[in-house]
Amino acid sequence: MDRLRTTEVALGTMYFGTTVDEATSRALMDRFVERGGRLLDTANCYAFWAPGGTGEESERVIGRWLAATGARDETLIATKVGCLPDPLDGPFPESAEGLRPEVVLKQFERSSERLGCPSVDLYLTHADDPSTPLADTLGALSELVASQRVAVVGASNPDAARLREAAGLASSDDAIALPRVVQVRHSYLWPDPGHDIRPQLPLDHALAGYAAEHRAVLQGYSPLLQGALTRADRELSPEYRSPENERRVVLLRELAARLGVTANQLALAWMTGGPAPVMPVLGVSSVAQLDEALDGIALKLPKEIRAELDALAPLGRPAPAARG
Repeated sequence: MDRLRTTEVALGTMYFGTTVDEATSRALMDRFVERGGRLLDTANCYAFWAPGGTGEESERVIGRWLAATGARDETLIATKVGCLPDPLDGPFPESAEGLRPEVVLKQFERSSERLGCPSVDLYLTHADDPSTPLADTLGALSELVASQRVAVVGASNPDAARLREAAGLASSDDAIALPRVVQVRHSYLWPDPGHDIRPQLPLDHALAGYAAEHRAVLQGYSPLLQGALTRADRELSPEYRSPENERRVVLLRELAARLGVTANQLALAWMTGGPAPVMPVLGVSSVAQLDEALDGIALKLPKEIRAELDALAPLGRPAPAARG
């Protein structure tokens, strides 16, 4: 857990082996490690929705890269279970495999084989499965921890109430592994809660409160909103189209110009450098994009710049919930 706590950034590998070809994927991982990165984030379903995708591609690309480079000891591997459609062409998310114990254990074996790793550093549930008792899912995850095949368990897109239920189960049974990583959608912009984006969930005060109470690592995916923070030709997705977010984009761009950085870099510096930092999961498709993002994470913002950003992002800051 200590290595995860001291990690600032994860490299998202969602499209490795599908829309990001293998040569580019390897170049990204090479550069990420060269610049001190160590956490690779994948899943057993990346990217089944891409043309020709089966969900196995990302893990297989990582596995071949690890075998070719011998980089396993210096690399942290995170993968997920729960969102692979069964059958593959079934309606999503209705056909998602879910989190029954037999699914968790079987899919871990398959992920392990594709990655070429007998163990992983972080195993996350990809989305909640209300049809499966939480105790059953946690029991399977805890079995993997007890056998030293998983170092830490976490939850992606969790409901805060389910996390607190998990904490209650763990407090009453030492054999239950508590989720120590919470991964949700997070950016400087805040989605309209009236838009249903499930199975994805954004960071909210309740989730931030859980993370603070249990010293869980917070991770945020899609921090750069597919380039919409910097590119005027890239429209925000519907859940981000609001007057408040328009003001936030304008402010980001104005402050970035003042500092001589990009809006992407400023958003990442804000996300990682505050009193309650959130680890970004970077989704990039070129080495240039990766370098831009990593340079942003390395930025140290002047207090007055952070204050201006915080003033327009009251919902985006986890700190208030952490104190509640």
